[in-house]
Amino acid sequence: QLQLVESGGGLVQPGGSLRLSCAASRFTLDDYAIGWFRQAPDRGREAVSSISKSGGGVNYADSAEGRFTISRDNAKNTVYLQMNSLEPEDTAVYYCAAVFAASSSYVPSLLLNEYDYWGQGTQVTVSS
Repeated sequence: QLQLVESGGGLVQPGGSLRLSCAASRFTLDDYAIGWFRQAPDRGREAVSSISKSGGGVNYADSAEGRFTISRDNAKNTVYLQMNSLEPEDTAVYYCAAVFAASSSYVPSLLLNEYDYWGQGTQVTVSS
């Protein structure tokens, strides 16, 4: 079974940046489209961004548009989420998720139930 591991979270000041990584074990990510989600305390899990298996198609939630960039390096079996201009409202546990992609052009939606595999999450805290 595909296992995902997130890393790169931490404490950052408002206006700062972080780069999250999502790596896979046991299987390669080449056949999977990936999404990033987050969950703040006392809030439901919400979408951040998604990317096709080729990396050629991406999707962003309004909250991430213009500040976050999703990318992938299939040679390193890793998907990234570059987060810039971070705000306290970005504080949350960030999760990556995967769904098998039959087509290279398939860009998954930002709906949670579209994804089959989830990581354990990495904490991001934006605070001065």
